[in-house]
Amino acid sequence: MVIDQLLQYDRILFDIVNQALTHPVLDVILPIMRHKETWIPVYLACILWIIYRNRSKAWIPLLAIAITMTVSDTLSSKLIKKSVKRPRPCQVVEQFPETIVRVGCGGGYSFTSSHATNHFTLAWLLPILLGVTKRWFRWLCLFWAGLISISQVYVGVHYPIDIVCGALLGSILGYTVLRLYRQYCLPLLSHEPIAQT
Repeated sequence: MVIDQLLQYDRILFDIVNQALTHPVLDVILPIMRHKETWIPVYLACILWIIYRNRSKAWIPLLAIAITMTVSDTLSSKLIKKSVKRPRPCQVVEQFPETIVRVGCGGGYSFTSSHATNHFTLAWLLPILLGVTKRWFRWLCLFWAGLISISQVYVGVHYPIDIVCGALLGSILGYTVLRLYRQYCLPLLSHEPIAQT
């Protein structure tokens, strides 16, 4: 009963984001925002900065992020999705013909959103990996992850609860790795631990 009611509210919220908020500008921007290819230049710039900043010890943060993102994607894509097996909204359009599908649907399951999980994991780690101490940058990273996640609902490939749970999973994982990285990895590098601001 509780789950059915939760799913009903989830569908209502999906309809609001997917249909009621429709706007020509969002139709252009959000499909681009949610594509991994869009952010390749940013990822490359971050990798180059990490290499430049850490020189011969750059393998430490790069290995940390590689392991963390592998764990993040495996938890969401391989374990949770294949256990829950929730169809994407774009896969049940015949039941809800009002659904607007703005990108290719894909063949995977919906819960949890791997985009949300992976990007929130990364958002927690980027400040410490890049050596940016300002609080505003941390919030900017989280806003970036949130915008990518919401775009998944707007384009019709995920429900709100998919991105919320994905964001929670990614935040828990990212924050945990952040604490471990600060304790065990930073002392191996030549930098002082990043100050809390």
